[in-house]
Amino acid sequence: MFRPLALFIGLRYTRAERKNGFISFISLISMIGLTLGVAVLITVLSVMNGFDRELKTRILGMVSQASVTSYEILPDWQELAKQIEKNDKNIVATAPFIQLQGMLTANGQVAGIMVYGVEPEYEKKVSIIANHMKAGEFDNLKSGEFGIVLGKSMAESIGAGLGDKVTLVLPEASPSVAGIVPRFKRFTVVGVYNISQEIDSHMGYVSMRDAGVLLRLPEGAQGIRFKMNDLFVAPQASQKAQALDPQRLMANDWTSTHGNLFSAIQMEKAMIGLLLFLIVVIASFNIVSSLVMLVTDKKSDIAILKTFGASPRLIMQVFMVQGMIIGVIGTVAGTILGVTFAMTVGDLLSWVNEVMNLHLFDAYPVNYLPSQVKVLDVVIITSSSFLLSFLMTIYPALRASKIQPAQTLRYE
Repeated sequence: MFRPLALFIGLRYTRAERKNGFISFISLISMIGLTLGVAVLITVLSVMNGFDRELKTRILGMVSQASVTSYEILPDWQELAKQIEKNDKNIVATAPFIQLQGMLTANGQVAGIMVYGVEPEYEKKVSIIANHMKAGEFDNLKSGEFGIVLGKSMAESIGAGLGDKVTLVLPEASPSVAGIVPRFKRFTVVGVYNISQEIDSHMGYVSMRDAGVLLRLPEGAQGIRFKMNDLFVAPQASQKAQALDPQRLMANDWTSTHGNLFSAIQMEKAMIGLLLFLIVVIASFNIVSSLVMLVTDKKSDIAILKTFGASPRLIMQVFMVQGMIIGVIGTVAGTILGVTFAMTVGDLLSWVNEVMNLHLFDAYPVNYLPSQVKVLDVVIITSSSFLLSFLMTIYPALRASKIQPAQTLRYE
C-alpha cells in the first residue's frame, strides 16, 4: 500500500525505540500535557455553559423577561396583550400581573416577600413555576379564596406547609377606630414550588384579583409580562410594546434586573477559557523542545538521508509528521476525555456531595453542577490545539532541513 515517504519515515521514527530515553519522556509529557489541557478546557467551559443555561431557564423562567407596567390600572389588559403579541413575532406569550411587597408571618416567624398577583391560566404560558410544584397545584390560585403559592425556602423559613394559614402584612397603614393599624390579610398555602434558593426564598403568588382587593385597586392588571423566543431582543420588544401607549406604559426587561449576572458569567467564561488555553499553549511548546532534541539526536540519520538524495522539504516533512502525531494523539485523547468528563461531572460531584455531606451548592441558584457540552466550543478547542501543534513543528523541522551532511558525517 502506497504511503508518502515523509509519513512513512515519520511513523517509523515514532514507533522505533529511541536510544535517548529523555527525548521519549519529553514527548510523552508533551502528549499528556496537551491531553489534560484540552480535557480541562472542554470540561470547564461546559460547566460554565451549564450555569448560563440554568440561570436563563430557571431565573428568567420566573422573572419577567420583558414587561410593560402602567401608571394606572389596566382594565383592558386582554386587548392590550393581544396587540403586544400581534406587534412582535418574538413574543411567545403574555400574562397580566399585579406586584406588591410585604412581610409574611406564621408560627412567630417573619420574612420579607415579593408577591405577584397572577392569572394561573396565563402565567403558566410565560413561567416555569407550574412544572416545579413540590406540593399542591398552581391552578389552586382562585379568585376570592385568598390562596398563596410559596417557594420551598420561604415555606421552610416560616414553618408553613400545604393548607397552613399565613399572614401577609403590607407596608402601609390604614386608619381605624383603634387608630392607625397596618394592612394585613390571612392567606392559605395552596402550593409550594421548588426552583432555586434565590427565587424560592422571596417570591410568592396569589390570585390577581385577590392582590387587587388587598391593594384596593379596581379590577384589572398593573402590567403585562411576556415570554420571548430570543432573550436578547427583550429590550427592543419592551420598547415596541411601550410605543403602543407611551402615555401610560413603562417598559422594563431582564437586562436591567439580571443583566449584570449574565454579563459576569460571560466575562468569567472568557477569562477562564483564556487562562486554561494557556495550558494547551504550554503543552504545545513542549513539542518544540522534544523535536529540537530529536533533531539533535538524529543528525546522522538526517545526513544519511540527504546523502541518498532526500530534499530539505522531505526532511522538514518527516519531523513535522512526528510533531503532529504528538498533537493529534494528545488532542483526540483530550477531546474524548473532556467530553466524557463534562457529561458525567454533574452526577459525579452530586454523588460526592451527597456521600460526604459537603453542601457544595448551597450558595448557588441550582442544587447541582450543571454541564452543557456545546459542539462549537469543542470544535474551536480541538481546531486551536491542532493548529498550535502544527505551528510548533515548523521551527524544529526547519532546523532539521538545514543540517549539512558533510559537516555532520565528518565526525561520525
